[in-house]
Amino acid sequence: MGGLAAIVTKNIVFFISETVTGSFDKEYLNLLYLAFPFVGIMLTVLFTRNIIKENISHGISYVLRSISGKGGKIHNKHMYSSMVGSGMTVGLGGSVGLEAPIVFTGSAIGSWFAQLFRVNYKTTVLLIGCGAAAAIAGIFKAPITAVVFSLEVLMLDLTISSIVPLLISSVTGAVVANFLLGREVVFYFTLQDPVVMENLPFYIVLGLFTGLISVYFMRTTAFIELKFSKIKNPYQKIAIGGIILGVLIFLLPPLYGEGYIFLREILSGSPTELANNSLFYEFRDNYWIFILFLFFVIVFKVIAMAVTTGAGGVGGVFAPSLFIGGIAGYIGAKAINYMGVIRLSESNFSLVGMAGMIAGVMGAPLTAIFLIAELTGGYSLFIPLIITSAISFLTTRYFEHHSIYTKRLAESGELMTHDKDKNVLLLMRIKNVIENDFLTIQYHKSLRDLVNLISHSNRNIYPVVDEERKLVGVIYLDHIRHLIFKNELYDTMSVSDLMVVPAEIISLNDRMEAIMEKFEKSEAWNLPVIENEVYIGFISKSKLLNEYREIMQELSSE
Repeated sequence: MGGLAAIVTKNIVFFISETVTGSFDKEYLNLLYLAFPFVGIMLTVLFTRNIIKENISHGISYVLRSISGKGGKIHNKHMYSSMVGSGMTVGLGGSVGLEAPIVFTGSAIGSWFAQLFRVNYKTTVLLIGCGAAAAIAGIFKAPITAVVFSLEVLMLDLTISSIVPLLISSVTGAVVANFLLGREVVFYFTLQDPVVMENLPFYIVLGLFTGLISVYFMRTTAFIELKFSKIKNPYQKIAIGGIILGVLIFLLPPLYGEGYIFLREILSGSPTELANNSLFYEFRDNYWIFILFLFFVIVFKVIAMAVTTGAGGVGGVFAPSLFIGGIAGYIGAKAINYMGVIRLSESNFSLVGMAGMIAGVMGAPLTAIFLIAELTGGYSLFIPLIITSAISFLTTRYFEHHSIYTKRLAESGELMTHDKDKNVLLLMRIKNVIENDFLTIQYHKSLRDLVNLISHSNRNIYPVVDEERKLVGVIYLDHIRHLIFKNELYDTMSVSDLMVVPAEIISLNDRMEAIMEKFEKSEAWNLPVIENEVYIGFISKSKLLNEYREIMQELSSE
């Protein structure tokens, strides 16, 4: 079904794009570029706000958040929401990719099956990964890449019980796409130039180049989306984003849509076709002006992509990364060849540049390596791919510690990794470990009232509250045991005289990692829980450890 989702989404985009562009004379197409993106974003926002009623612009981040914070549950509406949203956005020129929405759709289908059959968390995550793998395989007809993507980006554990379903799903997705679309999935390229080992140092430079571009990509995207998030009026966002995007596409037509059509022109040896319908068309044969044009395309593709998603469009970074990487590799090889010192294969450098950008932006070097290897039908480029992807990944990580998908989740403490301890803490829910059978007493009550309360309790801790049930302290039975039989103090001592301030207080909004730190710091076995200062209950260290062990066993079981 993930493979079918890829086909349906691609066909929606193709139908919309062909309908709107084929209905007008090509002489006026540039002027229409000013309007198409605005209309696409507007329709998408109306759809997401009024029908979906949820922001779905970052599909893969949404999936990762669902895995870490929602038990892998994704609402059924997302089996179609991204297909429709991205179809309108990209079909009308939005400068984003379809891969993330398709992965989101495949993951939602996997989650739906998990909820239908009421399977456990580990199986739910595996089904989400299978849906994502089928989607990626359906897009690129690259089953190995699809499996690696699920393991590397969705951070699934590599076990025998997970690898077999992933392989079956990815192969099925690729077969379905192959059967229905043939080779017209994204593009298929046969290597025309051999790999020359003497050129390997230039692939190292390409890795550094794509790594630095990846940093620019991530930081510019974050900056622009932050600016748009501060605009509260959605229609103001649409207007600003639509106008900016329309102007950019009018000036630089290669920014229109995913960019795969223009990428094919570069790989086929016709890069000057990118200048068609642009202000640079008359200068396409001038080397330096054309290189400047391509440089502008790289710089403004990132801006166009961020504006599209920031304004409310639906799409991902996969296609823009490939597009930018292809142009970056071409520019690098073209510049070296112009100097006449050595001849580099411009098509090979374009392909390897694509891998460099995927490795840097997505933090997925293995996905990048296998994707280009499968798209080119072999492993001739394997060594350059490994070198460039590794260098790009390391360069990007020097400046940015997380990928574009995981950065927001890491900042909010919701990121699942291959660290099982942290994963267990993320999956633990505070409401599952709260005990609320502790009897409360108000601070102005007497010792007599407290003794009476103790006689009806099977606990040895008594939370002290005020009239609004706000926690003001706690009383430990061990601290007052010596007073219980002193009748003369029953009416002279009050609860406020006996209570103590707890060593630490847990808020209902605290992350589990912070709760564990509070237990370690205080060395307490029980700590009170509050919400807006109101007493909720207690959490015991023993209950925490039992919950931790149960989740760890579930994650570790084959």
